[in-house]
Amino acid sequence: MTKYNVWFLSSLIVALIVALPIITVFFSFFNETSNYFTVLKNTFLFDYILNSIVILLFVIVITFVLGVTSAYFVSFYDFPLSNFFSWALILAFAVPGYIYAFSIIAFFENYGTAFSILTYFFGENNYNFFIPKIDGITGAILAISFSLFPYVYVLSRASFHYQSNNYIEVGKNLGLTSKETFFKIILPSARPAIIAGLALVSMECLSDFGTVSFFSVNTLTTGIYNSWLSFDDLNTANQISFILLLFILFLFSVEIYSRKEARYHQPGRGFKPITKIKLNGRKSILPLIICSLILSISFIFPVSQMIYWTIKFPKYFQDINIIDININTLFLVLLASICIVITSLFINYGSRISKSKILNYLTNFSVSGYAIPGVILAVAFITFFSNLSDFLSDNLGMNSSKGIFIGSILGLILAYFVRFFSLSFNGIKSSYEKINNSIDESAYLLGYSKIKTFLKIHVPYLKTNVILIMLLISLEVIKELPITLILRPFNFETFATQAYIYASQDLIEAAALPSLFLIFWSTILILLSSKYILSKKN
Repeated sequence: MTKYNVWFLSSLIVALIVALPIITVFFSFFNETSNYFTVLKNTFLFDYILNSIVILLFVIVITFVLGVTSAYFVSFYDFPLSNFFSWALILAFAVPGYIYAFSIIAFFENYGTAFSILTYFFGENNYNFFIPKIDGITGAILAISFSLFPYVYVLSRASFHYQSNNYIEVGKNLGLTSKETFFKIILPSARPAIIAGLALVSMECLSDFGTVSFFSVNTLTTGIYNSWLSFDDLNTANQISFILLLFILFLFSVEIYSRKEARYHQPGRGFKPITKIKLNGRKSILPLIICSLILSISFIFPVSQMIYWTIKFPKYFQDINIIDININTLFLVLLASICIVITSLFINYGSRISKSKILNYLTNFSVSGYAIPGVILAVAFITFFSNLSDFLSDNLGMNSSKGIFIGSILGLILAYFVRFFSLSFNGIKSSYEKINNSIDESAYLLGYSKIKTFLKIHVPYLKTNVILIMLLISLEVIKELPITLILRPFNFETFATQAYIYASQDLIEAAALPSLFLIFWSTILILLSSKYILSKKN
């Protein structure tokens, strides 16, 4: 087998693995379903779609306002704590929507944290009448928005940073006010980055399962999960998955198109860096208050709530085997990140040395996996391997092999691979494109083989980026709920699954401890990677 065939076959296998959920959902759409789907189609299916769209629209508006406003202030103004806010605002990534949902319920419920605070400061009274009850769609919108706005913040900030000060000065010379400059020059210039961020937010919003499930809001994701778990109807689950997949793939296309239009590099000699406007006294109050509120509500509020419950109910330290949960979570994180990064390096290197257009098409298709919601991935994997097992058993007399992939570590890692491969592949590809081909040719002239060139030249250059990608994949795996919840081995819990199981049993106090550990490890990963993510060189 030639070297070209090795790279081609490897890329083909990766592309097929990533395509597996899409193909399974597509063909399952034409299978016969039970009466449940007919009933669902005539009753609640429209509500599933409507609720998903309503939540999506409000989340887009809120994340746009939060992300763009905070990015604008830290990018264009120098005010007290502005440098602190520039990295602290991304800490909201550490709090998944479903944990934020626990915090909202615990704070605003009858005799909850808000009631305790009012009682402590103002004495005994019936404060429940005055405390707003935030649940249902409203709670889901707020929880998802405050956990996802950093997507818009990070991309907007990067775009704002590389806007030339020349454009802003031209606006001033034309007599534009600061407000007019923002809406007529700054915002339109950053539009591709903002749209890309909102597209990512939209995909994550439609993919959300834990938050909407906890608030008992019927959306397409909860419909998929309930069809499979409550009614044991995989075909109906796949029918709903197909509908959700159409929405997701449309948003995926929007994100790809927007990313092609976005430009974050320095645009040549005429570029004049932004000069931050120094704000003192009263002028600094507004950005300071807004950034403080966003940070407090998005990160400090849920963390404080989890700490409060953990301290108030110490008995759960004994009831929860937190050491085993730490080991399980970190084991999955390490195994998944290593497998995904090594495969990404291998495929990127193959594409580089083969220079095949077909190979490029296959690898580009492979990055579509991150557009597929975790709940669809899990159900598609169960469907595929169940059908494969039945086929092998009926036609070849082989014993059932479902257990190899369903309810196993192997199945989990495979699903993580499909979900997060694009994060690793694109990150390594962007760094590879900075290595000039002439460097490879010089190495070959010095007698280096292709493998030695890869190990001695490419890997050292890519090392920093590889570490960053491993941190980002680890962050995603720690927070991932539906894939882990559905495909995990029996009695194998992570922070995410343990917190969700307790909360779904109305034991929010018990969910606080695993939630706090999840936020702790996620925060560490974010702090380790934030210096690179927010670097002015990136």
